[in-house]
Amino acid sequence: MNKKEINLQYLKKIELIKKYNDHYYDKSNPLVTDQAYDKLKSEIEKLEIDYSFLKSENSPTKTVGHKPSKNFSKSLHKAPMLSLANAFTEEDLVNFEKKIKNFLTLKDKVKIFYSAEPKIDGISASLNYKNGKFYKGLSRGDGKEGEDITENLATIIDIPKVISSKDFPEEIDIRGEVFIQNNDFKNLREKFANPRNAASGSLRQKNSNDTKKIPLKFIAYTFGYERGLKATNQFDYLKKLSEWGFKTNPLNKLISGVKNLKANYNEIEKQRANLNFDIDGIVYKVNDFAMQKRLGNVANAPRWAIAHKFSSNKAVSQIIDIEIQVGRTGSLTPVAKIKPINIGGVVVSNATLHNEDEINRKDIRVGDTAVIERAGDVIPHILSIDTKKRLKNSKKFIFPENCPSCGSKTIKEFNKITKKVDAVRRCSSEGYYCDKISIEKLKHFVSKEAFNVDGLGKKIVENFWKLALIKFPQDIFKLDYSKIEKLDGWGKLSVQNLKYSIDQKKIISLEKLIYSLGIRHIGLENAKLLSKHFVSFSKLKNLSKQSDYEDLLNIDGIGETQVNSIKSFFSNEANLKVLNELEKVLVIKNTVQNTEDGLLKNKTFLVTGKLNGISRAEVKSLIEENSGKTISSVSKKLNYLIIGDKPTKKKIDSARQLKINIIDQAKFLKMLNKTS
Repeated sequence: MNKKEINLQYLKKIELIKKYNDHYYDKSNPLVTDQAYDKLKSEIEKLEIDYSFLKSENSPTKTVGHKPSKNFSKSLHKAPMLSLANAFTEEDLVNFEKKIKNFLTLKDKVKIFYSAEPKIDGISASLNYKNGKFYKGLSRGDGKEGEDITENLATIIDIPKVISSKDFPEEIDIRGEVFIQNNDFKNLREKFANPRNAASGSLRQKNSNDTKKIPLKFIAYTFGYERGLKATNQFDYLKKLSEWGFKTNPLNKLISGVKNLKANYNEIEKQRANLNFDIDGIVYKVNDFAMQKRLGNVANAPRWAIAHKFSSNKAVSQIIDIEIQVGRTGSLTPVAKIKPINIGGVVVSNATLHNEDEINRKDIRVGDTAVIERAGDVIPHILSIDTKKRLKNSKKFIFPENCPSCGSKTIKEFNKITKKVDAVRRCSSEGYYCDKISIEKLKHFVSKEAFNVDGLGKKIVENFWKLALIKFPQDIFKLDYSKIEKLDGWGKLSVQNLKYSIDQKKIISLEKLIYSLGIRHIGLENAKLLSKHFVSFSKLKNLSKQSDYEDLLNIDGIGETQVNSIKSFFSNEANLKVLNELEKVLVIKNTVQNTEDGLLKNKTFLVTGKLNGISRAEVKSLIEENSGKTISSVSKKLNYLIIGDKPTKKKIDSARQLKINIIDQAKFLKMLNKTS
C-alpha cells in the first residue's frame, strides 16, 4: 500500500472507533463486543507505531471515553480520568513489568507489588468531597470534562454524603464504578440488554427521582485530585476507603510476580459465574504511590497500571438444569439452563448441548461447572466441564427414551448415505399428535418464508395454542376475533390489523404452501421443484400410489431422503386432514411453468433493503416465473438493483459506479405489469 492508501485505511478505523465510542458512552448501546473494540483499538495503535505520519486528534491513543452528553451540564475534572492499556496474555504482563523496571532503572530481581483489582463492568464516576461533604459528582466524559450527574449519584445508598473521619482528606475526588448487581438486573431485563447498559441508562435519567427507583451500587477504587491524603500506597488507600464508609471489591489482592498475577487471574475467571456483579478483567496497579508518581502517564493512560482482560467470548457458569426441546421435525435438542452470566456484553442463561452423543462424550451433568463459549451470533454452547468441582451426589444425565411432550418412543434413524446412525434422537410421532411438534409446525407455517403473516409471531402462536384458538394450520383462517379482542394486550385496531394480515394470505402459491407444511428435508428450493412437478394442489393432495413416489425420484434435486419424508407425511391421516381443510379456506395458485419469453427474459436482479408486503423469496419467485434471474452480488452481470427500506449503501454505490439500473419496488412491479 502507498502512503495515501495507508492514511485512508487509518482514517476509516478512526471514524469507526468514534462511532463505537458514541454508542458506548453517550447512547449506552454498544454496537460491538469489548473484544472487537479492543481489536480495533490495537489495530489503530499498531498503524501509528508502524507509520509515524499517521495522526488524528480522535485516536484512542490521545482520547479517553467520549465527549459529555448534551443532556447534562459539563464540568472539568480536577485531575484527568485516564484510560488503561490492555493486556491479554502472560507475555503482555511480562512486557508491562519489564517497561516499569526499565523506566525506573530497577534490577530484574527487584519485586514490584501490585494491587490486583477485579474490573467491574459498569459506569465510571468521580465523587468530589470538600471538608467531608459530597458536593459534586461527574461522569468520565472525555476524561478531561464530564457530565454533572450529582443529583443522580446522590440517590445511591453506597455513596456517603458526609464523612466525619478525622483522617479524611480536606479535599479529594474519589473514583469508582456505578453498577447493578445481577440479581437486581433480573427485573430490568425487558428494558436493557445487560447490567452495564442498565446502569448507564439509569444514571443518566434527567429526573433523579427516576434514578432513585433503580438499585444502583457503587464500588470505590482510586482517586484523582487530593489534598491531605495520608495513605502512601494503593492497598492502604483501599483499606481507608472501607473505613470511610465506601464499599470496595472483596476480591482485591496485593500480589507480586507475573506468575502469581496469572494464577490469581485464572482463579477469579473461574469465580465469575458465582459473582453478583459482572467483571471483564483485572486491573493491576503498582502499589507504591511514590513509584506511580515517578512513572507518570503516557498520552491518555498511566504507565503504572494495566487492565488484564478476560476473554469476551468465554465465561464460567453452573448448569442448573438440562431441558429437552422438541423441534418441528421431532428432533430432541438438549439445552443447558445455566446461572446467568455476561459473555461479551450479552447476558446468557441457556447453552445448547447439541445432542445425546455430545452430552455423553463430555459427560455433562446437572450441577456441573462449565466453560460457556459464545462467538458472534453463534448459539452459546458448552466448551468443557470442570470435573474437579463436580458435586459428590452428581448423577449421569440419561437422555429420555420417550418424547417429553407426547410420550412417544424416541428413535435414532439409520442414514443410508453415511452408513451411520444419526446423532439426533427424534420423537416418532407423526402429524399433529405431539403438542410440541404441532406448536413448532404452526410457527413455521406463519414464518417469513412461508405464509409470512404479519402480527402472528412465535409468542402469539404459543399463546393462541394455550388458549385453544389454534391447533391446526387451518384454524388460523377461522380465528374467533371477538375472543381475541378481549385478551390482554389486544384491542379493536390490533385485531382488525391481524384479520387483514391473515385475509391477505388466503391466496398462496403452491410452492409456498408446500414449504409451509414443514415436511422434513423439504426446504424452499425443494418446494419449488415439487411445485413445478405437481403444478396443481389437487395432484399434490392425491399423491398416494407407490408409482407416484417413484416418479418423484426423476426430479433433478430430489433424492431418496426427500421422497421418504414426503411418503411419511402423506401416509399420516392428520396431515391429510390438514390438507383437505386448507383447500377449503385457501386459494392455491397453480404453478406457472417458466417460459423462455417471459417479461424479464435475459435480465438479472438483486434486492437490497426491506420491501413492502413482499418477501425476498417471493420476489425471486416472480423473477424466475418471468424468465429472469437473481444473482447474489453487484457485478457487471447485474441489470437491475431493486432497493427497499434501509438498503445497503455499499451495494448502491457499487451499482452507480457500474452504471447499473437502480429501481424501487413500484418500478419493479411495473415491469411485471403489476401494482404494489
